[in-house]
Amino acid sequence: MKTYVITGATSGIGNSLIREFSVCNKVFAGYRNSEKLESLKSISENIIPFFIDMSEPETIKLAAEFIKNRTEKIDTLINAAGCVVAGPVENLDITALKHQFEINTFSHLQFTQGLISHLSGGKIINISSMSSFGIFPFISPYCASKRALDILFNSLMLENKSDIRVVSIKPGAIATPLWEKSVKENEKFLKGNKTYEKEMKFMAENALKNGIKGLDVQKVVDAVVKADKMKNPKPSYTVGLDAKMSEILSKLPQDLLNFLIKEGLKARVK
Repeated sequence: MKTYVITGATSGIGNSLIREFSVCNKVFAGYRNSEKLESLKSISENIIPFFIDMSEPETIKLAAEFIKNRTEKIDTLINAAGCVVAGPVENLDITALKHQFEINTFSHLQFTQGLISHLSGGKIINISSMSSFGIFPFISPYCASKRALDILFNSLMLENKSDIRVVSIKPGAIATPLWEKSVKENEKFLKGNKTYEKEMKFMAENALKNGIKGLDVQKVVDAVVKADKMKNPKPSYTVGLDAKMSEILSKLPQDLLNFLIKEGLKARVK
């Protein structure tokens, strides 16, 4: 029986991961919404829930202490919690931008730092995104936060002397509640941009479509399981055709890439 720590455990990718790993392993499952605590416990007796609010540094500190007091070693830490902030950069709410980095980047780093003493010889698997390739307008906060996550944790792997492997899983559009949730959370930004009214409408509609027609979340789970089983996994894995295409396109000269993206938007935004 191995020991896993997984954040974002009450929905989406995180919830699918705890169901996968708790079959025959001990899983510390991070939750924020107390209304979902009982359903989390009911999944398996191998699950140990812990409260963590990724926007509150004090709860992150307490969560790390809670876990360290209940286990001597963590085999794999999976950072799966996240959110999406959207909108044109020219009138982007700076507070919202800071919140994006707090949830998707800084919180994961703080949590990992708090658990690092128990991760020797283990793995850290981050649920990043194809957005980390940085080629998606109107969701640049999300792109930048995921890219920063990848850079910081890759440096951690290069620097640490405890043989900790770090893996970035970069899915394409996955059918999870994240998309509908992100539309609701960004509603005031999506509806409050008259200059980009058509683009914002397209973004919202496309996000909701991804929530239904996106790639099956099991594809991401399979990629995580595969990386976790390997002794020397690659630092990065893309999941889904759209993610693989994004990786290829990101290698093009920036001016050519910008031209293709602009023309693509013109063709799709009516």
